[in-house]
Amino acid sequence: MTILVVGASGATGIRLVEELLNRKQNVKVIVRSPEKLPDTVKNHKGITVISASVLDLSDKELADHVADCDAVASCLGHNLTFKGIYGNPRRLVTEATRRLCMAIKANKPEKSTKFVLMNTVANRNRDLNESIPFVQKVIIALLRLLLPPQPDNERAAEYLRTVIGQKDKAIEWTAVRPSSLIDAENTSEIEVYPSPTRSILKDGQISRINVGYFMADLITNDELWQQWKGQMPVVYNKGTAHKQ
Repeated sequence: MTILVVGASGATGIRLVEELLNRKQNVKVIVRSPEKLPDTVKNHKGITVISASVLDLSDKELADHVADCDAVASCLGHNLTFKGIYGNPRRLVTEATRRLCMAIKANKPEKSTKFVLMNTVANRNRDLNESIPFVQKVIIALLRLLLPPQPDNERAAEYLRTVIGQKDKAIEWTAVRPSSLIDAENTSEIEVYPSPTRSILKDGQISRINVGYFMADLITNDELWQQWKGQMPVVYNKGTAHKQ
């Protein structure tokens, strides 16, 4: 398979890229700063590095980059700095998702392309009746008002859910909602649910390497893909999905 990954230089994106390369997949990455990639990735025979900001590429350039891809994965996010949170582009994730989907459609692929979006557990899947405590609703409303990355992540998932939908012939999608992200050097067992099992006020945990592994599984394992396509699975490290 050939997979395009955006946000590949981020803490989770690089884990996805490394796992795909370990599985002997061909990986393209669009990164603004290729020097941030580890040498083991930059020098890998299976990698193609495109030095650019994804939103600066023309529609034709994006279409050319996705033309031979079986899957596209976005691990884009906002840097946790004042400029990263409040500066432009405020709709980085949404605009990248929309433009990548349009690029896929422009090529009129013979078979559907997988699109995997890394999202957030603070976002609801509005296809499901996900109950949310009142206090959490208030907190999320404040996040929408005060922190632009929250509505950006919500709009990106809503684009997939409502514009691409469940019956698009060119694109099938999954939006992965990690619980609180932590660092770890090795993969471990995880638990996956259609909806959050805990309030974000007392959330579980998931290591970035486990998120990358799960996203790679979605891309390369058709049985798992059929289980979660068109959904927004929530992932936890095993043992953290429920209150202790």
